[in-house]
Amino acid sequence: MAEKKNLPKRSDVEKKFTWAIEDLYPSDEMWQSEYEKLKEMLPKIAEYQGRLSKSGDLLLSFLQLVDEVGMLMERVYVYANQKYHEDTGNATYQDLSNKANVLSVQVSAAMSFATPEILSIPEEQISQFKLETEGLKQYDFYLKDILRLKPHILSAEMEELLADAGEIAEAPDQIFSMFNNADIKFPDIKDEDGDPVKITHGRYGQLLESNDRRVRREAFEGVYATYYSYRNTLAAAFSANVKQESFFAKARKYGSTLEKTLDAGNIPMEVYTNLIEAVHENMGLMHRYVSLRKKLLGIDELHMYDLYTPLVQDIKMEIPFEEGKKIVAEGLAPLGDDYLRILKEGYENRWIDIYENENKRSGAYSWGAYGTHPFVLLNYNETLNNVFTLAHEMGHAIHSYYSDKEQPYVYAGYKIFVAEVASTCNEALLIDHMLKTTKDKKQKAYLINHFLEKFKGTLYRQTMFAEFEMLTHKMVEDGESLTADNLCKLYHDLNVAYFGDDIVIDSEIDMEWARIPHFYNAFYVYQYATGYSAAIALSRRILSEGKPAVEDYIRFLSSGSSNYPIELLKTAGVDMGTKEPVNQALKLFEELLDQMEELMA
Repeated sequence: MAEKKNLPKRSDVEKKFTWAIEDLYPSDEMWQSEYEKLKEMLPKIAEYQGRLSKSGDLLLSFLQLVDEVGMLMERVYVYANQKYHEDTGNATYQDLSNKANVLSVQVSAAMSFATPEILSIPEEQISQFKLETEGLKQYDFYLKDILRLKPHILSAEMEELLADAGEIAEAPDQIFSMFNNADIKFPDIKDEDGDPVKITHGRYGQLLESNDRRVRREAFEGVYATYYSYRNTLAAAFSANVKQESFFAKARKYGSTLEKTLDAGNIPMEVYTNLIEAVHENMGLMHRYVSLRKKLLGIDELHMYDLYTPLVQDIKMEIPFEEGKKIVAEGLAPLGDDYLRILKEGYENRWIDIYENENKRSGAYSWGAYGTHPFVLLNYNETLNNVFTLAHEMGHAIHSYYSDKEQPYVYAGYKIFVAEVASTCNEALLIDHMLKTTKDKKQKAYLINHFLEKFKGTLYRQTMFAEFEMLTHKMVEDGESLTADNLCKLYHDLNVAYFGDDIVIDSEIDMEWARIPHFYNAFYVYQYATGYSAAIALSRRILSEGKPAVEDYIRFLSSGSSNYPIELLKTAGVDMGTKEPVNQALKLFEELLDQMEELMA
């Protein structure tokens, strides 16, 4: 284990363990060339201002230019930020990332006249343009969606002003990202063998899974003591982000940030509130899980740092990356040969940046640019959870692969609401495979524990995050201030409600809000819970119905944003406009609890 104590520098990581970023640009010089090309294209956009209503051909020509600029901006932005994420302390890529961010705002500002101008064209004239201009048919849904948002589009001058304000609005997120990924340093603790180990973002989850309670406690206290020492600065950054979101919602004539965010995907408000209500109605299941955890761990007091250690204490699954790849491929076999072909392509062609290195961005994600393959960032540490993270992120990647292949650029990017469905469906299929193929009783219990953890972490915990976001945004919209004290109190009270009476809600957990990057992307996290619910329903259908369900599912993956998310999911067999998918998922959670109690009896 000694070799894992100190992280390698990025320059010391073997190429085979890194993503093929050169597939985007072979060199920084090539990036610079396209960056300059993109800057030179901006005046061409302005040439169309005031002319979009002249003819269908002119409107089509403009939309095609928007696509060309968008594709190029995506490449420039993704490369700069992925290089930055490789080593957030690298000044060269800090600069490239900043330049890309600034240029992205400039592109948005240059295009800001378009939507108000399109909305000023009478709908019957746009319909005539579509009849006269063959190429405009491709943009039919795009134009329809713009017209739907007409009440929230401002004048060209105001749209340009809001676009210019975008760079300032990104400041809270950028400040938090720099602090959380480059500046914050956690203390060293002693591992299970008494050897010093530095806490990092990537190692923290692994330390909380330790069988040694002292290790778990010291990691937990070390992380939150560090955040606590910056609590006022972090509260100021969080508050500033909520306020800028509120500003843009008001500017666009929405009643709340939540309403504005959901309207981007035409998601009914009831989807959000139904999720929270359904989870509250089934809160007893989470309390039952907490009680079972306390009983199986055999401790007088269950603490927050005891929530992640496996309930089956004498099994430790250490899974090297090559073995993890094989397990994932076996688990995803029900999705068919074509899906497995793409998975293999990703494995063999360095789509994945595998291991943690010094100053590497924490966590995991899938990203990429239209016209090339997706990329996956991992911080793989050989745990069972890391195997599921691989399945999860490859679900995102293959979703992007299908959408990019089947859709034109204008529809290739899928909405956030459906983003977590493909990733979580992979996890559900993987756990089903592992449970069916595992003969060892204790290992089966270990896997069920993992599945229970996914429900706890994805459905319950992300819903708690969603409720925290809803309440904090409402506080700002009602004129209340967000201080470190009231943020901590609100977060503490939510933990009490979600985890129940059989656990000590340690004061350290009150600071957890300060380390959640997704809170800087307003009302994103609820989609983990809705996506999880939809994915459970889809995975059950795939396993029970086979080929017809797989065909519907692949069609869904290939649809991008060619329709509204709720409608796309309906074609795959799930109606998220009701509580039913959430209730179905929680029914499975209850069945797993029953199995766990029986196995451990």
